[in-house]
Formats: sequence, structure tokens, C-alpha cells
Amino acid sequence: MFNRSFVTEFILLEFSDIQELQIFYFVAFFIIYLIALIGNLLVIIVVAFNEGLHTPMYFFLGNLSTVDLGYISVIIPKAMANALFATSLISYPECVAQLFFFLLLVSSEFYLLTVMAYDRFVAICNPLQYERIMNKVFCIQMVAIAWIAGLINAIVHTSCTFGVTFCFNVIKQFFCEIPQLLRLTCSNSYIPEGGAVMFSALWL
Repeated sequence: MFNRSFVTEFILLEFSDIQELQIFYFVAFFIIYLIALIGNLLVIIVVAFNEGLHTPMYFFLGNLSTVDLGYISVIIPKAMANALFATSLISYPECVAQLFFFLLLVSSEFYLLTVMAYDRFVAICNPLQYERIMNKVFCIQMVAIAWIAGLINAIVHTSCTFGVTFCFNVIKQFFCEIPQLLRLTCSNSYIPEGGAVMFSALWL
């Protein structure tokens, strides 16, 4: 509690000071978000309702689409709201939540991609034993491990990032990310974050 920051909100990077350009950015972000939303939802729905796609590869692909849908929803809506209302503020709790969920989803995606690579490795190198090795229970366990590993990674990095004192509140980015946040500290932030990076390297 003693090194908690007195900063109550952060100022994000604005794309432009011109109102017309802000509206243009809002429309651009909205189109990108809508395409990503529809594309990932279609993948999830098709995989869920088509029994012919109830295989390990498509099971992992459906989970990957869920992760993609999640982390684009963590960043883009806030950027759209800031562009629409011509503001650049994000509260301290919002910044913590945004960073945590972004790290959770991105880390989980890396682990899921690793699991998918292992799935293809088994399919190519052990095709006769593929169904025995990549059974339903094992696939669910692998996905659960990917999510748990992402959760642990997010908790460690978020705790280390916000466990320091902030002397400034201007983030030179349109969302909260670790490198930009560490530039705002007035303490030696590289020690806790260095520890977090070493933990992540060993965790992998």
C-alpha cells in the first residue's frame, strides 16, 4: 500500500486534434472491429454447430477465435469511445483491467498456438496414434493449461507493472501497455519487470 500511485487517471495518445479526423478514426476502428467480430463469431458458431468439425484442430481453432475476439474487444472499444467523444482519458482501474485482460488473452493465444503446433506434429509424425493421443479429455486439458498459464502470466506482469509509483500520466500509446507505463514511473521499475520477464521465460 505504501508504493501505490497517486495517479488516478492516464492520458492516452490522441490520433488527431481535428474533430473530423477523430470521426474518421472512429469509423475506421468500428469497421475493423465489426469485421473481426463477425469473422471470429462465424468461426466459433460453425465449429460449435457442425459435428463434422468436432476434431482437435477445429476445437483449438474455435478457442483461438474466442481469444482473438476477446483481446480486440479489450482495446478497440475504448479507442472508439475516445475518438467519438474527443477525449483521451482512461481511469487507473480501467488501465489496470485493460492491461490485465490484454496480457491474459495474448499470453493464452501464444500457448494455444503452441498446443496447435503440437497437434499438427502428432498428426504428421504419428498419424496412426493421433486419435488415441489427441482425445477429447487431453484436448480440454491442454486448452485449460493454456488459459491458466496465460492467467498466471497476466497476474505477474500486471502486478509488477502497477506495483510501482507513477510520477507522470501521459501514455504515448492509444492503450495501456507495459513499456509505455514503465516510462511513467519515478522508481526503478526495471527490477520488478525484469523479474516478471525472467519468470515468463522460465514459465515457457
